[in-house]
Amino acid sequence: MKLIIASRNVHKIREIRAMLKDSKKWDLFSLVDFPEYTPPEETGATFEENAILKATHAAQSLNAFVLADDSGLVIPALDGAPGVRSARYAGEGATDKDNRKKLLEAMEGLTEESRDGYFECCIALASPDGLEKSVSGRCEGRIIEEERGGQGFGYDSLFMKHDYSKTFAELEEDMKNRISHRRKALDKILLHLENSVLSH
Repeated sequence: MKLIIASRNVHKIREIRAMLKDSKKWDLFSLVDFPEYTPPEETGATFEENAILKATHAAQSLNAFVLADDSGLVIPALDGAPGVRSARYAGEGATDKDNRKKLLEAMEGLTEESRDGYFECCIALASPDGLEKSVSGRCEGRIIEEERGGQGFGYDSLFMKHDYSKTFAELEEDMKNRISHRRKALDKILLHLENSVLSH
């Protein structure tokens, strides 16, 4: 059955594809395969609202099952920033590097627990009939003071998961995909995905 990943972010698509590689029931596509489709503006106040918005809009427009993810970095000491604006933290059209630079500047002078934060991922599954399920996963850690590692994307080179000595950008891709916030959310929705195949 056809399943569309509602993203054009090649890093995100690659991660989700890698995590779903053992599921033989789905023919995976992404929005890269539908260049004529225009996603809705992300107007939600939470990751969940944005994930549901993206999933239901694409499912109705493309008449297929759609998996949409909205995720970001939350720093309690910064009142939850970058939060839902993680990808646009340094402004519209900002690069990952711009966003990381702004975050380091915002956290200058913060020490110990004040540097704690977590990645949150919300995944929504929708069919042409509407929302099927939404779940979320978190990965907790801290923000280090300078970038390390060349893997990953987004804030990975600044994020070190608790009890690990490497940033997400230093970890092997397979390892990151086993412990990440996206993995936790995807694990929760996999069961529902399998059941959806049986019920349609």
